[in-house]
Order: sequence, then structure tokens, then C-alpha cells
Amino acid sequence: MNENEKVHCLIIGSGPAGYTAAIYAARANMKPILYQGLQPGGQLTITTEVENYPGYPEGIMGPQMMIDFEKQAIRMGADIRWGMVTKVDFSKRPFLCEIDEEKWIEADSVIIATGASAKWLGLESEQRLNGHGVSACAVCDGFFFKNQEVAIVGAGDTACEEALYLSKLCTKVHMIVRGSAMRASKVMQDRVLKTPNITVYWNSETVEVLGEHKVDSVKLKNNKTNEETIVPLKAFFVAIGHQPNSSLFAGIIDMDEQGYIITKPNSTKTNIEGVFACGDVQDKIYRQAVSAAGSGCMAALDAERYLGTLE
Repeated sequence: MNENEKVHCLIIGSGPAGYTAAIYAARANMKPILYQGLQPGGQLTITTEVENYPGYPEGIMGPQMMIDFEKQAIRMGADIRWGMVTKVDFSKRPFLCEIDEEKWIEADSVIIATGASAKWLGLESEQRLNGHGVSACAVCDGFFFKNQEVAIVGAGDTACEEALYLSKLCTKVHMIVRGSAMRASKVMQDRVLKTPNITVYWNSETVEVLGEHKVDSVKLKNNKTNEETIVPLKAFFVAIGHQPNSSLFAGIIDMDEQGYIITKPNSTKTNIEGVFACGDVQDKIYRQAVSAAGSGCMAALDAERYLGTLE
């Protein structure tokens, strides 16, 4: 039997949090190994221009920004690998992590940076037309539907923000809200309701996204009257929240009811000493690239201090 590979610091995930943790851990001579997971670069790889990350005065494309993060981590000496962690055993030390259901790595410390993923409605047509007019990111894909009619489903602050963003590009935005009220903050609701080219459909559910090879309309049903309406449009955006990518750690790491990993106040420490969490997998409030990067730095510093206690 092959002997397991041993590592001081294993980083799981490769968005701004994971790569920043790798940069700091490598500079601290922790010789980190980072596994990129299913979506190297995380959610930023499905965005277009990022204008709010400090240090990029002209803005930068999300995928390019993640390539820059990765290059910097490699230059510092981090071992960046394609592959995913498929199982973990944190009951003994060193911790055991299975890679691609093939091999095991023994890690003295683990940084979880697995991020979050957009939630979908669960319609067959939504998945079939994903990338052909269906999108979970208005900021990424709204530009492709300039001067056309589009729909957005959702009732929170993110849905309102995206509806307002689309209203600046598109001739008309049909906003589909399941209930008779929005969950969004009052200020965001007011902005939406005052925008002339946004029409809100209250008490409405999406029955189906219609179109053969690309979106051409959406079928809505009113929950109160059961009346169905077909609205012609060119794109359908889903903004109903995010799901933290934490199922791998269920029953092992403490989480809230939504699955976000709980970290101790002012730290990235989890309920298991030596296991840290950073980025969107533990942050449901800010969910920004810059805040994820900041928490990645914190996780590496926390891991470095923890490793210091083992020596």
C-alpha cells in the first residue's frame, strides 16, 4: 500500500479566499497544497468585469483576476493542483482528506474555502437553456441582452440590485416575485418600484422557460388566480440566493440551518481545532471578492499560529 502524502496545510477551494490563503501560507513557509475543486477560480469565473476590487483602476475581467491570483500563489511557492476533495476524516490528527476518490492526504491543518453556488428554480427548461438566455448572474450576462426585454426572478436585495442593473441596459425588465411582498430592504424595493421600465409580477411563479435553442418567452402562473401568462423576452435571470458548498463537511463541522460554516468570532476557526473556514462558505452577509480575500488571509494566519503550537 502506498504511503499517504503528508502536508502542513491543505487548502480546499480556489476562489479569492483559497488563493489568498495560499499566498499567505506559502510566504510563511507552510508549503501549502491547494486543490481547486470543480470550478477553479470559483464564482468570479462566471462574471465579466470586476470594477470594485481595489488595485484595478480600469477594472478587470473576473476570470483574468483569478488567473492573476493563482499565478501569485504559485510564485510564492504554493502547490496548486487540479482535483477535488471527495471525503474528509477530521476525527484524528493529522487530518485525512481523500482526493478524487483515489488517494488520501494527511494534513496538519486544513483551510476550507469551497465558496457558494447560485440556487436554481429546478426547472428542466431552466437547465436546458442555461447559457442560452438563462443565467444566474445579471452582472455577468446582462450586457448580451442590451436593448431587449428580460426577466429576473427573486425578491431579495440581490434580485433588486440585479433588476436595477438590467434596467439600465434593457428596454424592459419583468421581475417575478413569488409572494405579495419582497424580502429586500425598503430602500431597494423603493428604487425598483420607482424604475419605469421594471414591471413587478406579484404572487407569480415560473412554470417554464420557453424556447427551442434560446429563450424566447417565459410562462408564469399567478398563485392566487391560477391564471397563466406568457411573456415574450430574450433572457431569464435567476436571483434566488446562494447555497454554500459545505455538504462535504456535514455532521463534522458546525453549520447554520442554511449550511454556512460557523466560525468563531473575529477568527476563521471552526469547531475543530486546526480546521479553518474562509470566504463565501462561511460568509452570507458580504459575499464580495475583497471580503473573501481578506478572510483567506485571516485563515492562513490562524493556521500558521495553530501549526506553531504543534512544533
